[in-house]
Amino acid sequence: MTDESDIGTANTMRERADESRIKLWLLLRANRLLVSSVLTSAVFVAFVIGVAVLDPPFSRQIESGDMIDTMFSTMITVIVTGTTLVVTIGQLVLTQENGPLGDQRERMASSMDFRDFTEELIGAPSPADPSEFLRQIIGATAQRATVLRESIGKNSDEDLREEVEEFAESVTGNADTVRDQLEGAQFGSFDVVFAALNFNYSWKIFQVERLADEYEESLTEEEHGLLDDLKTSLSLFGPAREHIKTLYFQWELINLSQMILYAAVPAVTVAGIMVAIVDAGTFPGSTLGFDHIILVVGGAFAVTLVPFMLFVSYVLRILTIAKRTLAIEPLLLRGSQR
Repeated sequence: MTDESDIGTANTMRERADESRIKLWLLLRANRLLVSSVLTSAVFVAFVIGVAVLDPPFSRQIESGDMIDTMFSTMITVIVTGTTLVVTIGQLVLTQENGPLGDQRERMASSMDFRDFTEELIGAPSPADPSEFLRQIIGATAQRATVLRESIGKNSDEDLREEVEEFAESVTGNADTVRDQLEGAQFGSFDVVFAALNFNYSWKIFQVERLADEYEESLTEEEHGLLDDLKTSLSLFGPAREHIKTLYFQWELINLSQMILYAAVPAVTVAGIMVAIVDAGTFPGSTLGFDHIILVVGGAFAVTLVPFMLFVSYVLRILTIAKRTLAIEPLLLRGSQR
């Protein structure tokens, strides 16, 4: 169990996740095309090795029936059905962008109200760039943490001074790290969302609330106000991050729809060729002990799986992010943090 007074708890997502670096890299950081290529290659290798050791041999099984026709006819059906499903997902994303004038006006008004609130926080016009928008909120949060530390430094309660010193150091250190990661990050890439996930704002909000309650008698009215100001800036980061994350999800789902539509055409073409032309005698001979027919069928099968592998690679990242950001308020959902 994590002690509630453990102000210096892990800040970055990697530290909070308590999972291997390789796993997080594959789920989040790795290029989605690379991940789908690795998955497709793994299927090809597993297929070739698997059928090579079968008894009776794969080539004899092909001669004895219409295995290739059945296999790739089924894949054509799967590809067409899957592509239709993906188009439906894309339509659902676009539906959120459509609506009557009143809804669009309310949407615009809410966004502008939030930008005005942010402008009051940072003391300057809200940036248009998503990464800079988050950087400014985090920068204002770090500045307020520094002001709080300087003010509490004059307080007579030694325990309060020590805890606030540690807390302010945690806030400013985490803020500096995330601001560096956000600098120059372009929206559309995963860099913006990944950096935002590294700012552990919810635990910091809880610590502000705990300090205000535990040291209520020792804090002056001005110091209570500084804690409230810090809590406000931390609370502002939550919906800002969720908004950027939502836009990123929509962006990625649209990219996913496009990629699958692009991949579906060659996949269906390959499957059709396999059904119409290829049989046991089309590719005689062997290479490195593997019959050519096995390599051809395995390669064609892998190509027809590309749309599915793209779907898997993109959705894995989206679901991983969603799972790690379910709670916007100070709630600990991961066992590694309790």
